[in-house]
Amino acid sequence: MLKILVVDDEQIDRRVVEKTLARLGHDVILADSGEAAWKIIQEEPIRFVLTDWNMPLMTGIDLIKKIRSTTLPSYVYTILVTSNSKDEDIVKGLYAGADDYITKPFNPTELEARVAVGERMLALEDGLMQANNQLEKLAMVDSLTGLLNRRAIYKFARGELERARRVSEPISVIFLDIDKFKSVNDEFGHLTGDEALRLVAQVIKKRSRAYDGLGRWAGDEFLVVLPGASATDAQKAATRIVAGIAATKLAIPDGGILSLSASAGVTTQAKMTGAIAILDDIIQAADEALYRAKDAGGNQVAATRL
Repeated sequence: MLKILVVDDEQIDRRVVEKTLARLGHDVILADSGEAAWKIIQEEPIRFVLTDWNMPLMTGIDLIKKIRSTTLPSYVYTILVTSNSKDEDIVKGLYAGADDYITKPFNPTELEARVAVGERMLALEDGLMQANNQLEKLAMVDSLTGLLNRRAIYKFARGELERARRVSEPISVIFLDIDKFKSVNDEFGHLTGDEALRLVAQVIKKRSRAYDGLGRWAGDEFLVVLPGASATDAQKAATRIVAGIAATKLAIPDGGILSLSASAGVTTQAKMTGAIAILDDIIQAADEALYRAKDAGGNQVAATRL
């Protein structure tokens, strides 16, 4: 059921509406003026407002205009209660932003029906918002590994780099890929390769902090962004991840077990008070460190500091 704010400067009218809505199971909040109603809306999560038109100082129209001109956490459905039954008055109310209207004196059954319409509209709006949030999440997540995709991890890294600049903190990144991954795909097939990627992603999640940014960069490459991490802390984090991957066993189609390993490059942008390296330079430095680790035999970490 809804939390409905009823606004009317006439106590008897407020009580009539409250009684009808309470009987339907709604949580009713009463306000005796537009000013009092606006204060409540700013302080509580109100989704539904039923307001009288003719009130001193802030009218119902003024209140609705204020609601529509302000960014609130979620949409507020409004019904305008009015004794003005002329078409031009009703049109004025709707143009002001009211979703519906009801004229005085009203039949309680009509009020129930109009509130039910508002409930359905809010339910539809909530469903649409959930669907949009889900689409937004899907657009940011790599479907195979469940980590952020390249675009999303880059955006995360850019935001954290800017934050590091503002608060003068270090930031580190780990660039990692699976050793000899092409041979896994070639010898055992892409399904086995996909499973290897999922297992590596699980290790990265398990051995990273809750507030680190974890993403699949491309193919078998992963990027980990560590806000506030010093060079020493970042190298320890990369070593934990690499060790975890080395301890991971992958079942292969013939019933055997395949051991995985990975190499990682670490770059740290130290505490900053002035100029800051651009993100692409930091990632490039980590990528170069990664290739040093691979050239040294793999299953290890190499680091550089900007």
